[in-house]
Amino acid sequence: MTRDAASAYVPATVETPRMPVAPAQPLPPKACDTHCHVFGPYGRFPLWHPSSYAAPDAPAGRYLHMLDTLGAARGVLVQPAPYGTHPEALLDALAQGGERLRGIAVADPSVSDAQLRALYDGGVRGLRFVEARDPAGNLFPGSVGFDQVAALAPRMKHHGLHAQLWAPCDTYLRHLPTLAKLDLPLVIDHLGSLVPARGQLDPAFQLLRGLLAEGRIWMKLTLCRVGSAPDYENARFIHDAFVDANPDQLLWGSDWPFVRMGQSAPSADALVAVAQRWLGDDGLRRKVWVDNPARLYGFA
Repeated sequence: MTRDAASAYVPATVETPRMPVAPAQPLPPKACDTHCHVFGPYGRFPLWHPSSYAAPDAPAGRYLHMLDTLGAARGVLVQPAPYGTHPEALLDALAQGGERLRGIAVADPSVSDAQLRALYDGGVRGLRFVEARDPAGNLFPGSVGFDQVAALAPRMKHHGLHAQLWAPCDTYLRHLPTLAKLDLPLVIDHLGSLVPARGQLDPAFQLLRGLLAEGRIWMKLTLCRVGSAPDYENARFIHDAFVDANPDQLLWGSDWPFVRMGQSAPSADALVAVAQRWLGDDGLRRKVWVDNPARLYGFA
C-alpha cells in the first residue's frame, strides 16, 4: 500500500468480492442484511490505516447491487477498522442507499456531541468496538477497544446509538458482565466468535446464551466466521440455542465482502439458504430478518 499526501492509504491492488446469485427461496419482504462493509472507491475514500487483509473492491454501488441480488430490501453497513474513526465512505454509502440503509460507525471518547449527532442524522445507529489483537497484544489499527465503551455510553444513549462488539469469545468473559450493566443496547458480532468444538459447556457459550436470554444483549447470526462451510452443521447447536434463548433479539448478517476469507469466501445466497432451513418457519424468519432489525435500527 502507498501513503498519499493526505496521510491515507491507497491499496496498490484490490480484490473483487464474491457476488451472490438470487436465493432459491426468496427473503421475506423488507428483509435486512445487518452486517456488511463498504470499501472505496479508493480514489475518493482511501484507507486511514494499513489493512491486515487484501483490500476489497466493494464500493457502495457494488454493495447495493449485492443487496438487490440477494433480495434484501434493507441493509446495515459496519465501518471496517482500516477506516479508523473516519466515516466518510460509510456516510456516502448511507446517503446513496437512503432509507433502506443504516450504519455502524467507529468513534472514541474524543468525538464531539455535534459529530455524534451528525452520524445519527446520516443514518448511523451504533458504534463498533473491537477487542481483537495481534500477536503482540495490540489492537488492530483503527479499532476502538472495549475499555472505551463506558466513557462513551451516556452520550451514545443520548444520541440514540448502541454498541456493537467484536472479539474472540474468551474476551467476552472478561468484559461482558460489566458492559451489560451500562443500560446500553449491546450487539454481539458473528455468533460471539464461539468455537463449536468446545461444545455447550464452554463458559463463553453459556455466558452469551444467558445474557441473550435475559435480554441484555443482541446476537448476530453470521455463520461464516464460526461454522464450517458448506453446511455449517458444526455450528448448528449454537444457532439453535440462541434462537431458543431469545428470538426477539437476533439479527442476520452475511458479512459481505468476506474480508480475510480469500478463496474460502462463501456466497451470500448460500448463507441465506442455510438460514432459511435453520429458522424453519415464516414467523421466525420474519422476526429475524424484518421485525428485529426494524426495531433496533429504526427502519420504518
